[in-house]
Amino acid sequence: MPTSPSDSSRSAGPPSRRDFLHRALLAGAAGLAASTLAAGPARANTQRAVEPAAGRARAKDGRFAGKVVLVTGATSGIGEATAKAFAHEGARVFFCGRREELGRKVEAEIRDAGGEALYLRADVRDPKQVEAFVAAGVERYGRLDIAFNNAGTIAPPHAIAEYPLEDWNNVMTTNATGTLLCMKHEIALMLRQGGGVIVNNASVSAHVGFATIAAYNASKHAIYSLTKVAALEYSAKNIRVNCVSPGAVDTPMLRGALKAWNLTLEAVAKDYPLNRIVQPEEIARAVMFLASDEASCIAGTDLDVTGGYLTK
Repeated sequence: MPTSPSDSSRSAGPPSRRDFLHRALLAGAAGLAASTLAAGPARANTQRAVEPAAGRARAKDGRFAGKVVLVTGATSGIGEATAKAFAHEGARVFFCGRREELGRKVEAEIRDAGGEALYLRADVRDPKQVEAFVAAGVERYGRLDIAFNNAGTIAPPHAIAEYPLEDWNNVMTTNATGTLLCMKHEIALMLRQGGGVIVNNASVSAHVGFATIAAYNASKHAIYSLTKVAALEYSAKNIRVNCVSPGAVDTPMLRGALKAWNLTLEAVAKDYPLNRIVQPEEIARAVMFLASDEASCIAGTDLDVTGGYLTK
């Protein structure tokens, strides 16, 4: 993977500070294993971050007690934090990811804290695997109340004229087609049982263009659009569909990207009004809000969880 801007990214012109930082956050993360660096807490100011659910005992009579929750891409980062947060609040969680060792680890940590979880290896690019994943989880728990479609990937930076078709297809298939495939099966189940809630993971890149990451930008715009279309089609049938748009979040992917581009968390934090890096648990809390009864009138919207970046 690149450790500095490629020739193709240079050909797109000198990046602005904003573009440079987001290449570090997005393009620089391509191909990095989630275990590149341990994702410890980042504090660039005194605002209190959210306590991780990991290690805390399951809440008695949690607000999602009795609910069944699906999470894709939950072997690390935002997906892992969200799976753990739902389980802490009493939900029965089934989740997927391609990295089986990490998936089993997350499953064990949830169970050790008194939660209920099932890891199933699945690749959201494969229609048959998506169908099997959803079916297996529902066979285990009997229904599906909430789904968080989080799985995603990115490719190395390239200007459009030199963009490799293989990279384009992989990003679009994982992010956009993968979200569509998941929603197809989730919605079919929710229609049969009388309703449910879906939250998709979009991105700051669903709202702002960043040079040299065309596939990622396009795929996240697609997720935002899919969310709105699904809400139009199914809100009257008691299925609420929304999405969240994170910016820089303190995950192993982010830290790996910063290492590759010789940037620090503090340097990136200065580009955000909060003046700190958002924690995965904060995204999880936003997802849980959209999935909760408190958001009963919210459908077809995107929740800005960038830490204020989109206000600029």
